[in-house]
Amino acid sequence: MSDTRAPIAVELTRDVVESVHLVDAVVATVDGPVTVWGDASAPIIPRSAIKPIQVLPLLRTGAAEAFGVSDIEVSLGAASHSGQPDHVKAVAAWLERIGYSSGVLECGPDRPIHVPSADDLLATGIPFAPIHNCCSGKHAGFLTVCRHLGFDPAGYIERAHPIQELVTAAIEEFTEVDLSDATNGADGCGIPTFTFPAHRLAHAMARLVTPAALDDVTAAAADRVVRSMSEHAWWMSGTDRAEDEFAEVASEPLVSKGGAEGVFMAALPERGIGIALKARDGAHRAADQAMAAVLANLDVLPAAIAVDPITNKAGTVVGEIRGVAS
Repeated sequence: MSDTRAPIAVELTRDVVESVHLVDAVVATVDGPVTVWGDASAPIIPRSAIKPIQVLPLLRTGAAEAFGVSDIEVSLGAASHSGQPDHVKAVAAWLERIGYSSGVLECGPDRPIHVPSADDLLATGIPFAPIHNCCSGKHAGFLTVCRHLGFDPAGYIERAHPIQELVTAAIEEFTEVDLSDATNGADGCGIPTFTFPAHRLAHAMARLVTPAALDDVTAAAADRVVRSMSEHAWWMSGTDRAEDEFAEVASEPLVSKGGAEGVFMAALPERGIGIALKARDGAHRAADQAMAAVLANLDVLPAAIAVDPITNKAGTVVGEIRGVAS
């Protein structure tokens, strides 16, 4: 029986509480939920938070070994990177090594998340391109599998493409949700998305860090994903991003990955714990603060990290945003 509590409240205050975001969150092992804030069955479209699972075919098929994929590239394969110059150069080098140009990417052009990097492109007249897309590393991973297994890369973002069939199978395996008859939408980068209850998403992350629950090949792949994301968190996020900041101050190995519309997942390898949460209103700022609060509740992060100052245009602190996981 899990410990069920009120939803996490993420509060923004300026002397008084100005805004409140409610967040459903689940902490689970492979045996089931341990702690629940709000609704464990709340539907979640995981968006980019599912990338630690989506990158597994790169390793399980032998594609990573065949093309000498580094741990940094594994992290990029699970990334929503900020589009900083080193991110872009690394993805370009990876594509070149597997014999593809960036023109093969089907993720679509996008403005880098890192504002100074985006401003530099605008100042130099360089148009935003698919390689600047935060998902270009994940797509480089898909293309590596295509090259290794001889798949035609055209349309690799479609659900019926062989690489997406491998990705969907990995999601089914780790969430233990049958997707064979499930309808799907499309993520921002074009690949299929699916809906699960929050507790199945937490379960997926718990399985990722529980080797006994996996076959030997999958356990080795999961271990490398976890190690790569934990040790190279900047490469799958970027400067001033929550994932990198959490990894820097965590008291134990930590994997965390946010997604659009207020979704966040995390895992604690030493405890076999998975975490999933969703801000009910889809607010990104709420997801970051709520995950910080959950990790503080688990004594992984200092409590102070769940509180961020709010400043005015002059840089004066005028309030705070705080995650409260009671």
